[in-house]
Amino acid sequence: MEKIAVRKVSKLLAVVFIFVFIFSGTGISNGDTITPSDPVSGNDLTIRRADTYERYISQYPDAPRPRTEVEIEVDKYVEIDMKAEILQDFEGSSGKSLKTDEQGYVTWEVDVPEEGLYSLYIEYFPIEGRSAAIEREVWINGISPFNDAKHITFTRVWVNAEEIRRDNRDNDMRPRQIEQPQWQTSYFSDYMGYYNEPYLFHFNKGKNTIKLVSVKEPMVIRSLKLTQYETLPTYEEKLKEWKGKGYQVYDGESVYVQGESAVFKSDPTLYPLNDRTSPATVPYHKSKIRLNTIGSTNWQLPGQWIEWDVEVEKAGLYQITIKGRQNIIRGLYANRRLIINGEVPFKEAENIEFNFTSIWNNFVLGNEDGPFLFYLNEGVNRIRMEVVLGDLAEILREAEESVYVLNSAYRKILMITGKEPDRYRDYQLHKKLPGVMATLREQSEILKELSDSLVEYTGQRGSHNAILDRLSYQLEDMAERPRTIQNRMKQFKDNVGALGTWINDTRNQPFEIDYFIFSAPDAEIPKAEASFFRRIIHEISAFIASFTEDYSSVGNVYDEGEAITVWITTGRDQAQVLKKMIDDSFVPETGVAVNLELVQPNVLLPATVAGRGPDVALSVGNGEPVNYATRNAAVDLTQFPDLNEVLSEFTEPTILPYRFQGGIYGLPEQQQFLMMFYRTDILEELGVEPPDTWEDLYQIISTIQKSNMDVSVPVTRLNDTWGAMETFSTFLYQEGGQVYNGDGISSALDTEEAISAFKKWTELFVNYKFPVEFDAMNRFRTGEMPLLLNEYWLYNNLQVFAPELRGLWEMAPIPGVLREDGVIDRSTTSGGYGVMMLQSSKHKEAAWEFMKWWVSADTQVRFGREMESLMGAAARHPTANIEAAKRLPWPVKDYNALTEQRSWVKGNPEVPGGYFTPRHLNNAFRKVFNEGADPRETLLDYVRIINEEIDNKRKEFGLPLRDGGK
Repeated sequence: MEKIAVRKVSKLLAVVFIFVFIFSGTGISNGDTITPSDPVSGNDLTIRRADTYERYISQYPDAPRPRTEVEIEVDKYVEIDMKAEILQDFEGSSGKSLKTDEQGYVTWEVDVPEEGLYSLYIEYFPIEGRSAAIEREVWINGISPFNDAKHITFTRVWVNAEEIRRDNRDNDMRPRQIEQPQWQTSYFSDYMGYYNEPYLFHFNKGKNTIKLVSVKEPMVIRSLKLTQYETLPTYEEKLKEWKGKGYQVYDGESVYVQGESAVFKSDPTLYPLNDRTSPATVPYHKSKIRLNTIGSTNWQLPGQWIEWDVEVEKAGLYQITIKGRQNIIRGLYANRRLIINGEVPFKEAENIEFNFTSIWNNFVLGNEDGPFLFYLNEGVNRIRMEVVLGDLAEILREAEESVYVLNSAYRKILMITGKEPDRYRDYQLHKKLPGVMATLREQSEILKELSDSLVEYTGQRGSHNAILDRLSYQLEDMAERPRTIQNRMKQFKDNVGALGTWINDTRNQPFEIDYFIFSAPDAEIPKAEASFFRRIIHEISAFIASFTEDYSSVGNVYDEGEAITVWITTGRDQAQVLKKMIDDSFVPETGVAVNLELVQPNVLLPATVAGRGPDVALSVGNGEPVNYATRNAAVDLTQFPDLNEVLSEFTEPTILPYRFQGGIYGLPEQQQFLMMFYRTDILEELGVEPPDTWEDLYQIISTIQKSNMDVSVPVTRLNDTWGAMETFSTFLYQEGGQVYNGDGISSALDTEEAISAFKKWTELFVNYKFPVEFDAMNRFRTGEMPLLLNEYWLYNNLQVFAPELRGLWEMAPIPGVLREDGVIDRSTTSGGYGVMMLQSSKHKEAAWEFMKWWVSADTQVRFGREMESLMGAAARHPTANIEAAKRLPWPVKDYNALTEQRSWVKGNPEVPGGYFTPRHLNNAFRKVFNEGADPRETLLDYVRIINEEIDNKRKEFGLPLRDGGK
């Protein structure tokens, strides 16, 4: 009986325990819980972004828009903190202008006769700088009115440097793009294209101040006005006005203007292109490259414009036909604004839509009522077409706001559930985060409305609606069933990321132009596509030509005996840009012919062993030159008397990897090093400052991790042979240690400095739980990782692929160690690529001339700008040349941060057997991290293995050993 009673009591206690467990809302969790007293800030009604233009302008619903125009005398500033100069009659203008620098600010006082909303209109001259778009912040009465007011952008003017020429194989060569500065006018507007009209700014009656803060590039300002953006007449109204003036409809011969003959463009990406898909493209060749179009994916970002000159013999009203192709964005339109002689002629020309077509098509500019007529003056007329978003602007703007809001909601949920939530636990999110639940419902409705708007815009529900509909359904279901949210976090994050990708893709508006036709309304227009039989002849001819044409060669090709051979291992785009530079710059200047070949990185070694290697190899990893030098396969550059002059353009850390036994076996080409990236909005929300020292970082880690967010540093690097050395070397050099003893005779990782550095490095992951594997780009974008160290290429990717974060993140030097003298030691290492000359070269002097030319500042700047013009800011060239880096298009603040960090960079030497160092450092890290091994003993064990391999290699190459032998 006693046993039965005990069993009954035990069962009763179990039932009570389960009851309490279930109904108390508690349970076992892998992550930290947040109690109602925790500062999660989930109890607001909904999540909002307060610093948008939309929120700003909504504060003034009844503000008037006065017709009064107020002009500011730019030389009468009231405060200035920059290098500035007042100019008289500058570049053909009359009166005074103000030359402003790329950093600093200038403030004017303006007397406004009537309170209200005004647009700002500027006349400016883009003087020489880093060849990037000009960027300014605008402050009104001491405050920046909204976030995007810190990103006001003004374009430059680019032209073809020369006529289209042909190489020695009869292929057209792309003309180089150069700046041709000229006076420009512009409203202050949204550079993302999300608003089709200029910004409006509120000014009080009486005295106001306007401050322009330089973010990027210098410019000369001729005038600055408070004005109103004119409402345009409709086409019917404008046509009636033209006819009232007696303008006649043109009835003469059609005038053709080739797309590739553009006279001015806003970006260096807008160069002539080659299309071989149709024999009807003008000009055409069955097998040779002919530059015969312009635009396509190079001409797709809002604000980009191209100008053409059309000369007509008779003034009148013309029909405009564009032979073009929009074959990229299926189911959507590409939108353009048409400007003739500096003016948009009528409202409909503000947004001209070009529908998807897989083949070339004749687009007659008009609407459902028929073609438009446009007035052209006798003589030369200037036609500009500018990328706009049109009716897509509001859809994309709202979608981008949703991405920001939903990422914020995701982080708030993460603070409750942790990174690895218990799928069986009820976190009671509907009680702890009522604001987030409201946000999910609201955003579901917003996305549903955006999807419906997209259907109304396109006339169909297709693939472009998929992510909007999917995420809308998920949000609604999550709000209805909050108990399921923790099990759907990954899908939620992925869908928000997919929405961001959809925005970036949809924002692109590519359109390609073959030619314009300016004609009478009843003129015969030639067919845009060739006939069936002509296409058949084209395909057959191209196929036959493929047996004789070498499409893999780049540019001019010379006889092998007369030229040096250069191998490049990066990509075809880089090879084409470099070959163009070689043919129009290096060959004419030096008389040295160059055959450039694009090869795979792994063919260099076997080709060299077989005696079939190049004279010069580009973009080789930092470890390769010494590796080849130990086998007498690379040329010692110290034999050239002007070597020191060349090396003066680089820092010693970039040269150190190529030094070996008193020789130098390569020249630096690229350099990458660690920088710190942090989300300003999230750190501000958490109440922490970005760290200056490692001690500062240790202090804020707990605050960030308590919110179930991460901090991290890279464990390994993938772009060269240094593996785990990147972060470890940072600690090592800040501890005052070094990698090798002497000239590489043995490892120095058994010193106390190295052991201390290794402990600090592994403790980040063992004690502080830094993640080992992660997607830096995506986790920074969502806010899961608001602070991290990464190579500075991340900067360019964030600029291009995370536009919703503009103004919400910063790049800064990495944390360091506070020294006794008060200086913070931010030492780190760098990786990169170089160029080397092979010992088998029979043209060493010519090869040396090429190497000098390639790493020079002018060449590196041009290559960097050409690559950026071809592939966008994400392809910014990480040149190792100091002067070249200064002239690449970095904002001043970010360039200064890079310069500060570069001053602390130290080089890692390359030694025989040195490949064992990163390999076994990785092994040591894994053993400590995975097995909990003792850091000191583990590192010392692997140092013995490293030293044995160094001894073996030095013995193989006849070099002195640790014990004094050889």
